[in-house]
Amino acid sequence: MFNVGDKIVYPMHGAGTIDAIENKNILGEEQAYYVIKMPGEVKVMVPTNKAEQIGVRSVINKEEANKVIAVLEHNETEMSQNWNKRYRDNMDKMKSGDIYEVADVVRNLAFKQKEKGGLSTGEKKMFSNARQILISELVLAEHASEEEVEKMIDNKINISFDEYKTPHNEEETLNNNVVNKFIPFNNGTTEA
Repeated sequence: MFNVGDKIVYPMHGAGTIDAIENKNILGEEQAYYVIKMPGEVKVMVPTNKAEQIGVRSVINKEEANKVIAVLEHNETEMSQNWNKRYRDNMDKMKSGDIYEVADVVRNLAFKQKEKGGLSTGEKKMFSNARQILISELVLAEHASEEEVEKMIDNKINISFDEYKTPHNEEETLNNNVVNKFIPFNNGTTEA
């Protein structure tokens, strides 16, 4: 049970604050609802008796926020090369409401966006949504501004992308740009 003023997370929507608990008569049924103020002056109503079932949870604390930020500092996790499967896998992570999974999606899609080929239109939208969900929770957990959290996320991702994906010496650059396997001509024969 949550109270007015509690900071909570509504999966797929992000973090907000419970503004009120109101009774509403909808379709002839009287029910109590959490009225949640979300970023951007959006208000969402969630039935109190179904909140836990649909994944509403308390915002993470400062210690957990540091662990979430650490996820952004690691290399990407393995993703399917098939964009459709990758999209479904990432959507499942987001629907879980687990902020660590959301951070994983943000980092992975940020890396993919920086690489040649980039993101599909659907993945761009998912990246934007996942990033906003992550930002909304970290703003409340870190007691920071949205701008400060955005800069911190971008900085962590840029540093980890540079560490894990950018060649750092001449040999790595050669290995990434040159075919390293001899391909014989004339069906493998050495005759001239």
